Order: sequence, then C-alpha cells, then structure tokens
Amino acid sequence: MKLLVTGGAGFIGSHFIRYILERYKEYEVINLDKLTYAGNLENLEDLKNHPGYTFVQADICNPEEVNHWAAQVDTIINFAAESHVDRSILYADQFIQTDVHGTYVLLEAARTHGHTRYLQISTDEVYGSTES
Repeated sequence: MKLLVTGGAGFIGSHFIRYILERYKEYEVINLDKLTYAGNLENLEDLKNHPGYTFVQADICNPEEVNHWAAQVDTIINFAAESHVDRSILYADQFIQTDVHGTYVLLEAARTHGHTRYLQISTDEVYGSTES
C-alpha cells in the first residue's frame, strides 16, 4: 500500500506517518507538506532515511503537484489545513484556500486517479470552544 499523506510534517500527521511505517512494514508514505507555521520537518527527522518514506514540499492547492503524486499512490490521507480558530478570523482567505480549495484539489485528484479511499482528518477545533 502506498499512501499520500498531506500535512505530514505537522504534529498529528507526523505521528500518523511514524505509526504507519512502524506498524505496516510493507507500506510506503509520500509526505506532501507546504511547511508553513504548522509544519516542522524535525518532527520526522528520524525517518528521513527510511526506505518507505519520501518527503515532498508542495501545496495541496496546486493541482499539477497533487495530481503528479496522487497518480503514484493508492489513497490520500489529508492532514493539511490552516489551523487555530483565531487565525481564521484574521486570515480567512488563507483558510478558504487551504481548507476548502485544497481539499477540493485532493478530492479531484483521488477521483481522477481512481482511488477508492480518501480520508479527511480534522481536529476538535471544528466543533468550537467548550465551557469545560
């Protein structure tokens, strides 16, 4: 199984990649990450020479890049997103581009390349703040 994991240099994505490569020795992971404020390659420093791991710096909003890598995998798992609700108020355009348009680009790539599975990951922030 070959996975395209987007946003894999972030906190949750990096833990997911590490888990997959440790648990499923036959899997390969292509980590596509734009490396914004949320991404840090130091999260995956221990995997940089792993034979089943490839890092690609790219933006999920770029259909050419996404399609190139989507054609080489079996499924897409999307962790890439603008995060922190407070930032969405200040930079709504960035959130719309990444979280809406970028997700659309990934879904279209999955459809184009006949992927039977696509997994969209999110955080608890989508539910808003809680009292306790």
